[in-house]
Amino acid sequence: MARKEKAPLTWKLLGSGLAIPAGIAARKLTDAAWYAARGTTPPKNPAAPGVTWPEALAWAAFSGVVVAAGRLVAARGAAAAYESLTGKLPPGLNEGP
Repeated sequence: MARKEKAPLTWKLLGSGLAIPAGIAARKLTDAAWYAARGTTPPKNPAAPGVTWPEALAWAAFSGVVVAAGRLVAARGAAAAYESLTGKLPPGLNEGP
């Protein structure tokens, strides 16, 4: 059985250090884009009875795409920063697709 490589502290700090601001930025971006497109604030709780199904589904789809893209940007940025600091890829990442 292969032993799982423990992630160094540098990688953990970079990952968290970029994920948190990326999450905040993604939330602000989704709220602003929703308001610009719909003219209303996004639903605070899409599961609430007062939110229509189409509105809840649209918000879930839109915010899901933006948050996933934000996580990807943060993860790739953290990996690039780790590689430039250490000269090697973070644990668990490889060169190929």
